[in-house]
Amino acid sequence: MFRRNKVKLDDHALVAACQRGEEWALRQLYEVHYRTMYGVCLRYCRSEADAQDVLQDAFVKVFGRIGDWRGTGSLAGWIRRIVVGTAIDRYRNLRPELALRVAEPDWESTEEVGPCVLPDEGHAEVLAAAIRSLPDRCRLVFNLFVIEGYSHAEIAAELNISEGTSKSQLAYARKQLQTILQPLFF
Repeated sequence: MFRRNKVKLDDHALVAACQRGEEWALRQLYEVHYRTMYGVCLRYCRSEADAQDVLQDAFVKVFGRIGDWRGTGSLAGWIRRIVVGTAIDRYRNLRPELALRVAEPDWESTEEVGPCVLPDEGHAEVLAAAIRSLPDRCRLVFNLFVIEGYSHAEIAAELNISEGTSKSQLAYARKQLQTILQPLFF
């Protein structure tokens, strides 16, 4: 890992230093946001290796677009949007036969299944593993809707699917998670 700079700058000063190409600032930006953004990547990717690849690609984009952050929202939120976008891009760029390997539910209903709630927060790793076990599109829809707060219309536009498919994939993901987690906690 990189040696930490002893001076912690606010986001505006850090971004300004990054825009000037100061290597220590780029390292500090990476170090400050690495752990959180890696967690985001893990939710979208099936494996740790894929998550590391997405994170690396995302930070390349962050460094290349650092001048686009205007300071009106949080820097972490701006970086997170790039990370999520990079994960979605990875899904889109999968070989066609992998992109089509998506679970389709046996029912036509798009009714929402109740929220997935674990008895205590100490089981985050179990939930993360269960989410990673979902088929690709289900995992993406679940994360975008439940974690990121996207609407079904936004998900449909991002993934080039219908809103009905988004709703159906969310219902299927929730049902699968309940099936996986039920024996463990109830």
